[in-house]
Amino acid sequence: MNDSIRFILNGEDVSLSNVRPTETLLDFLRLKRRLTGTKEGCAEGDCGACTVLVGRLIDGKLFYESVNACIRFIGSLHATHVVTIEHLAARDGTLHPVQQAMVDFHGSQCGFCTPGFIMSLYGLWLSNEKPDRAEIEKALQGNLCRCTGYEPIVKAAEQVSLQRPSTLFDPLEKTRAEIISRLWAMQASNTISIVSEEGRLIVPRSVDALARVLTAEPTATVIAGSTDVGLWVTKQMQHLNPVVFINHLAELQTITAGEYGISIGAGVTYTRALDTIASKIPAFARLITRIGGDQVRNMGTIGGNIANGSPIGDSPPPLIALGAQLTLRSAGGARTLPLEDYFIAYGKQDRRPGEFVESVFVPHPVADAKFATYKISKRRDEDITAVLGAFYLVLDEAEHVSEIRIALGGMAATPKRARSVEAELIGKVWSEATIEAARAAFDADFQPLTDWRATAEYRQLTAKNLLTRFYLETVGAPAELKRFEEVA
Repeated sequence: MNDSIRFILNGEDVSLSNVRPTETLLDFLRLKRRLTGTKEGCAEGDCGACTVLVGRLIDGKLFYESVNACIRFIGSLHATHVVTIEHLAARDGTLHPVQQAMVDFHGSQCGFCTPGFIMSLYGLWLSNEKPDRAEIEKALQGNLCRCTGYEPIVKAAEQVSLQRPSTLFDPLEKTRAEIISRLWAMQASNTISIVSEEGRLIVPRSVDALARVLTAEPTATVIAGSTDVGLWVTKQMQHLNPVVFINHLAELQTITAGEYGISIGAGVTYTRALDTIASKIPAFARLITRIGGDQVRNMGTIGGNIANGSPIGDSPPPLIALGAQLTLRSAGGARTLPLEDYFIAYGKQDRRPGEFVESVFVPHPVADAKFATYKISKRRDEDITAVLGAFYLVLDEAEHVSEIRIALGGMAATPKRARSVEAELIGKVWSEATIEAARAAFDADFQPLTDWRATAEYRQLTAKNLLTRFYLETVGAPAELKRFEEVA
């Protein structure tokens, strides 16, 4: 086994053999390297003040993505390139065009959030030469500002795309070939295991090695994106030991659209899944764009969202409504089950000792199916769900309901089907009267809780209203609210 984590920090090779299992990138940057441009604001991946870029090789190509350093663990960084705000300006002090635009358009006041905004815009600058306003706003979903307001920042982003100079000056573009070569040389040929005073972290070299590790360590915490587990550490102060990192495993990062459906590896991030899902299931893709900001979507995985089993996870309800199948794997082999059967009770899933989520298969909706998913939250973007409803409907030639699946999150201890409502609808004419009669059946399916996100009464009424909204949309009523730029 290897005993060190290796990555590139700005231009320097870093090798670490004494790493705490849950040591964050933010703490490493600020406390050990004194790179204090990266700020701690919320310590939960919400405000974006800690944004940095992480470059990684995917199919031999180098991609840079914005991530939240406050919930990104060092153990997940092997063979990556970490880029902080300090790396952007030239050695003579000349600012990068993204930085200069922020100055020119007065995009900063107190300045605390500014480095994070710049890094998000830099990530956009690298990946999109001519972003429109909607794409700029999407890139900034994960960054919050208290004092400047967002208009000057958006104008800075628009300006820097209009006057884009040659990329030869850019610190990442001019060293891209060199960085790729250095990252290839860092690829681990063996499983990495590091033992410190606070526990052990493991980076398995392959999926087979992961299965062997979990056989020996069945209680280990498996971390893909850490967008949820990170908060266990930063907010709940949990001590996790041992920790197994899997975000580097290429075998878990495949997504393919075949004849019958989409197969999504457990390590596929929301960002990487988006285009494939959008081409086949646009309504599901629209939901994904409301899961966190770019930083969270670049780290978080659909497989991790399933494995965690949260009752307010955003991806399980639409996947259940679509009839998804889950594959679990262990050293003894693989087994497949309907995704809805995976969730047993709060904090309990049908995952045997040594098993891990390997992939999820999402059948293509049939040609005439109607599918919609709705996320209800206090903020439109980057907020935790209060209620999430997903609806899948197939009508026969006489407009009777031949197939319906309704799945909701935030309404029970697990993501759950509305079986009583479905029973009231099946075989009936798809009409307003049928919908009105079926609404009462939600009371038999759900007895939601009251918490700071919503009251029980609000959740119950919302679930009923979402069914009505789904009906209205299926018959052509303009029920879905549009953002101003979609209307213009």
